[in-house]
Amino acid sequence: MSKIKSVYAREILDSRGNPTIETTIWSDSNHGAVASVPSGASTGRLEAFELRDGDPNRFDGMGVLKACASVNQIVSKYLIGLDPLKQNEIDQILINLDGTANKSKLGANAILSASQACFELGAACAQMPTFEYTTQKYGLATPSALHLPTPIFNMVNGGKHGAGNLDFQEYHCIPSSRKKFSDALEMGSELYHLLKKILTEKKAIHSVGDEGGFAPNLFSNTDAIELLVETIESSKYKLNEDVYLGLDVAASSFYDGGKYKISDVKESMSGTQMGDFLIDLVRKYSLLSVEDPFDQDAWTDWENFTNNIGKQLMVVGDDLLVTNRTRLEESIKRNACNTVLVKPNQIGTISETVSVVKLARKNDMSIIVSHRSGDTDEDFLADFAVGVGADFVKFGAPGRGERVTKYNRLLFIQEYLESLNPQ
Repeated sequence: MSKIKSVYAREILDSRGNPTIETTIWSDSNHGAVASVPSGASTGRLEAFELRDGDPNRFDGMGVLKACASVNQIVSKYLIGLDPLKQNEIDQILINLDGTANKSKLGANAILSASQACFELGAACAQMPTFEYTTQKYGLATPSALHLPTPIFNMVNGGKHGAGNLDFQEYHCIPSSRKKFSDALEMGSELYHLLKKILTEKKAIHSVGDEGGFAPNLFSNTDAIELLVETIESSKYKLNEDVYLGLDVAASSFYDGGKYKISDVKESMSGTQMGDFLIDLVRKYSLLSVEDPFDQDAWTDWENFTNNIGKQLMVVGDDLLVTNRTRLEESIKRNACNTVLVKPNQIGTISETVSVVKLARKNDMSIIVSHRSGDTDEDFLADFAVGVGADFVKFGAPGRGERVTKYNRLLFIQEYLESLNPQ
């Protein structure tokens, strides 16, 4: 049995150039693992607490030396000597050490860096790829080369990820799940480059947003959808056959005083009116998914929307659920959505994240494993998504290194699984 012999956290930079925490763990069998934690720009009110230093003299207050100290001065004392394969026990120790409901004492970023590093160390000690270790540990999936998660490509960045002129946060191209991953990735890359060409021809801005998608100077959210339709129709692929469209509305970001204000409609809208507007979009464009269509606390609007149109598309809860089992239980009871977005840093430990996945699976919900807008250049989420049997992954556009590394890891996993079962 291997035991943890050292734990060390340090401050690094994420894809936005902001500090984040990276934790390295070694076992006495000389296996090692490194885990770094992403950060979101658009965050749900009930996400676990991200600990920042608040020192205006360093990184404009965004430093994470306090989170590093949580790991180096507190967490490390309790982890050294433990068996890294005992993930649930380790995570419970981390939860108890913090002792708060939202992990605000040690910081969810500190806790997740330790939890994930222990998990990856467990895989290394078991001498398995992380996806296989996840599968064997939790029994949620049997990975195969033909049934890897389908990528959701964020082609146009709006909201807090873009240039500020589009209200909705993400505009997606989603390959058909019938395609194997390598073909889906090829499609995403081709459409991404074709979209850039079309923007250039229109003399539109084609700068890149936080998640690698383009942030063009458009006038309305519908304009962005039409741009993707034009791109697909200019390609060799067929809309709503080879590739589908989706949205991350992130409605909490433009919800104020009980109303929704977007550029497509002159007057502010009630929840019912917002729902009607989105249903029109779903029917016009045959949208495959709509994420966060309403404010994170507008339960009734979520219920009505899902009951009206949930059989036709994925109604995805992100800010609504924040990878929190209690919120998911409430949503299941109310039938508020049918798909859960899974982000480990919203809850803070691997065990709690897996618990949410298991509950969603038990209730026949679709599962999307997602990155964050401020991410790092590690590929853990690709393995985790495969290991828990996620239906989809949302890693951003097929551009920017911190996004591409995750897609490339899925490509490797496909080839690895093919090599085990050659046709």
